[in-house]
Amino acid sequence: MNPFSTFLAGFLGLGGPEVIIILIILLVLFGGSKLPELAKGLGKSIKEFKQATRDEPAPPPPAPAPVPAPVAPVAEKPADRAG
Repeated sequence: MNPFSTFLAGFLGLGGPEVIIILIILLVLFGGSKLPELAKGLGKSIKEFKQATRDEPAPPPPAPAPVPAPVAPVAEKPADRAG
């Protein structure tokens, strides 16, 4: 058994049919397009919780790419007119 099913069976007392019914209810309430967003948010929150429990500082965000300095236009010399 994987840890998630052990958690559901042992702690919450839920079996396979109960979990399927809960998933169907969630699908009806939130719709198919919203469920991946909810799962992504849940995954991020679990990841943040695990980092907080390890007492490790979060990695710093990547530094933004430097913006090149603008180049001033070079003034052209007037062309000599022979005429």
